[in-house]
Amino acid sequence: MPKPVIEFMEVSHIFPGGIRGLDKVSFQVAPGEFIILCGKNGSGKTTVLRHMNALSLPTEGEVLVSGVSTKKNPAHARQVVGMVFADVRNQIVGETVADDVAFGPENLGLPEQEINHRVTKSLEAVSMGHMAERRPYLLSGGEKQRVAVAGVLAMDSRVIVFDEPFSNLDYPGVQQVLIQMVKLHKAGKTIIVATHDIEKVAAHASRVLVMDQGRLVRDGALDQVVHDIEQYGVRRPCATLLGREVNSWLA
Repeated sequence: MPKPVIEFMEVSHIFPGGIRGLDKVSFQVAPGEFIILCGKNGSGKTTVLRHMNALSLPTEGEVLVSGVSTKKNPAHARQVVGMVFADVRNQIVGETVADDVAFGPENLGLPEQEINHRVTKSLEAVSMGHMAERRPYLLSGGEKQRVAVAGVLAMDSRVIVFDEPFSNLDYPGVQQVLIQMVKLHKAGKTIIVATHDIEKVAAHASRVLVMDQGRLVRDGALDQVVHDIEQYGVRRPCATLLGREVNSWLA
């Protein structure tokens, strides 16, 4: 059995003022999984994601990324786990698409030739190579999401986490993001999607984690947790047609 790429061990997080954001959360993520992390607003989804790449550190307990504690080596966690934020406008900093994707590798101090190679490869992976010199503010919401994903890929991240990736996207934008998720998963990446709208990704996820008031209350396959998921503020999926359509879009 492969070693977990991410492991939460009795993780609690207390915000300033004594507010408990996470309460003894424990789970493991195996390499290559596609996981939905769901729950109503304020349930702790984003806080969980931030602990995966050491943007937040546990008040109690331990988070291991590839066996390494995020407390002891946060830089390691940030290289293994790439995060695509809910509002990617705050994540894009370059004057051009290529500049933005190069930002992470430049901060790693990589040689210019390696940076250029990573930028080209990452933009091609999200079908944005032809927009390398485009100004990011001219892009659609779905295109900005793809640029953010390219920036994560340029860091050679093995795990990619998405925080509410479908927020404020129109249907074409949802299509673009779903296609990229499925492609990345098929290429061997571990995918974790935090969303309250699980219907869009239900057809592709192997596992669902449900958060409520900072606690992990359900962990299993969709058909194991869906029967009472609505009590935690998550709409029960009535169909997964959109998810299945992704396969036809990829064909």
